[in-house]
Amino acid sequence: MSERKKLKILADILGSFYRSGSEYLFSCPSCDHHKRKLSVNINKNAFKCWICDWSGLSLYRIVRRYGTFPQKNEWKSFEDTVDVSDFSKDLFGEPEVQEIRQRINLPEEFATLTSSKTYSSTPARSYLNVRGIGRKQILHWKIGYCQEGEYKNRIILPSFDAEGYCNYFIARTYTNDYMKYKNPPVSKDIIFNELYLEWDEELIIVEGAFDAIKAGKNSVPILGSTLRQESRLFTKIVENDTPVLVALDPDAEKKAMRLIKDLLEYGIEVRKLDVAPYNDIGEMPKEEFEKRKKNATFINSSNYLLRRIQSI
Repeated sequence: MSERKKLKILADILGSFYRSGSEYLFSCPSCDHHKRKLSVNINKNAFKCWICDWSGLSLYRIVRRYGTFPQKNEWKSFEDTVDVSDFSKDLFGEPEVQEIRQRINLPEEFATLTSSKTYSSTPARSYLNVRGIGRKQILHWKIGYCQEGEYKNRIILPSFDAEGYCNYFIARTYTNDYMKYKNPPVSKDIIFNELYLEWDEELIIVEGAFDAIKAGKNSVPILGSTLRQESRLFTKIVENDTPVLVALDPDAEKKAMRLIKDLLEYGIEVRKLDVAPYNDIGEMPKEEFEKRKKNATFINSSNYLLRRIQSI
């Protein structure tokens, strides 16, 4: 795609501009400052506002947020040739020659809940029903249970990698066992249900798998409250310049702000959803979650500092 065609799409979205060397100056749609302070470098595929610090390493971010559907499609048709391997290498060091993917088996006693109801499955279905999880969610997440064995009386939430192989599962008691969760003794450094994720859409980051079910489409649990920069999920986000909505539990506020800081350092577009006074997304009514998702705040380097002070 020529610089001229890219410039035309940006001008159609952002309005008039002027050129300064190798950069084009537009009005910033993020802060709406009266001066043209959004600097765009088409050759470097990057932008930065010198007023509000909104920036990114992909011009498609501008098109994705403010463009029309035809503009998005036109731009994306030329993005397939972008090679992010060098970018990933610079960020995370020399990649492995061959990636070793974690693959495991579900428990032998695993029984799916996606099929017809049976008497033995009634307690498991009743537990899910109390948590607001119905047939639609059971089908999407391939939820099952174990009636016997090591994971007896537990809901089983499997995770599938990008190729459809099981790489982890959550085992949550539905009979108040003294161990609420009893998960497999394997690494948690996986991307939970990567098979279902769209990396060019906003990714919702939550703590647990049941939070992800409530959050719905394109949500991923980090199986805890910390996401390290060298983790598979963080790496994938940066490689794809994926916008992120952070929705961690209120008791992990400091860790959430640390995650936001890390994402901002790599130019990732971040929004934050406030969960309080609920303990987590899982106990929040679906309608309330959708409302808060719609009104979630964009975080930049300026309001990050304010938020960080408030969380201390």
